[in-house]
Amino acid sequence: MPDDGRTETVVQRSDRNWSDILQELRVTQTGTQIITGFLLALAFQPRFTTLDAFSSTIYLVLVCLAATATALNLTPVSLHRWLFRRHVKRELVVIGNVLLRITLATVGLLVIGVVLFIFDVVLSRAAGLVAGGITAAVVVALWILLPLAARRARG
Repeated sequence: MPDDGRTETVVQRSDRNWSDILQELRVTQTGTQIITGFLLALAFQPRFTTLDAFSSTIYLVLVCLAATATALNLTPVSLHRWLFRRHVKRELVVIGNVLLRITLATVGLLVIGVVLFIFDVVLSRAAGLVAGGITAAVVVALWILLPLAARRARG
């Protein structure tokens, strides 16, 4: 066990880590549900029929990303149900961690795409590409570079 000042067994650590993963999944689930609802409602708006091929393609990619993020987000819970009482919590934590990272990457792409799509439809294609690029830079800085810097600073 890592020497982090905690006095817990492997089972207790797995339980705590699993609880952390579930809490993080709750946060991503809420955001994903809001974005998914927004995307699904768009198809029923009058202006939706005026989208060009690029915007329609971006929209469909976003719907697929939203569905994928939702499925990924629910997979650890499904795994837990299927493997309940089989004494594999440690393995669930490892799998849950991987799935959560993939979920975050998918949600990151979804957020970038939604910004690109909105700016594309409301302002222009160029504005959409710029806004999407800026959002991508922010997501990479906050979700990848900041944690790496914090990890490096900790040693």
